[in-house]
Amino acid sequence: MLFSAILARFVYLRPMGTLINVAAIIIGSLIGLLIQRKLPKKIITIIFQVMGLFTLVLGISMSMKTEHYLVVIGSLVAGAVIGEWIDLDKYMNRWSDKLKKRLRMGNDKFSDGMITAFLLYCMGAMTILGAIEEGVEGSYDILLMKSLMDGVSSVALAAGLGIGVMFSVIPLLVYQGGLTLFSSFISDHFTDVIINDLSATGGILLIGLGINILEIKHLKILNMVPALVIVVILSYLIY
Repeated sequence: MLFSAILARFVYLRPMGTLINVAAIIIGSLIGLLIQRKLPKKIITIIFQVMGLFTLVLGISMSMKTEHYLVVIGSLVAGAVIGEWIDLDKYMNRWSDKLKKRLRMGNDKFSDGMITAFLLYCMGAMTILGAIEEGVEGSYDILLMKSLMDGVSSVALAAGLGIGVMFSVIPLLVYQGGLTLFSSFISDHFTDVIINDLSATGGILLIGLGINILEIKHLKILNMVPALVIVVILSYLIY
């Protein structure tokens, strides 16, 4: 009964952002398989630089949605301290290494391609922010940006690692779609104030992600992700 309710909710929700993301990866992978290793590295580099700039613009736009900057700053500081104490970034890297070893099959290239792509597409802050935005607000602007970035990435990855990259859409659909579904269940408890504060906090994380993409400086964005939970709690309690 519970499974049927969840499935019905998923069908009703129609997570278009995730579905578009899946389509972008499949298309990008097919292109990568066709051109193989002939894609110039400088072309990929300049496209990623453009994506980095757009990520910065999107983050700045989101960060301006709140009027409660003390709550946002406090949440970011507390979230970063908690994330750094747990060291989510290090934990995720260790987990990915173990996952690669456990799921290694006879075709190493297929396995590496699928796992590498899945970790790249699903373990970033943009996945969490995009799923929350779609589940709560019904908007998928972040996931559209992520889809474009993942589509470009899949071209290069599939050219180098093969068809396994395309099969990474299966765990992506489960993981990212699940986050969207969970966010939709709790959407009734989100006031406009909470949504704006959450968007502003997420926007600042996106700015950091854009800095990473542009290779200006490496920031441990995953270690700051707990701020997304803290800002919801603080906004709910204070306002």
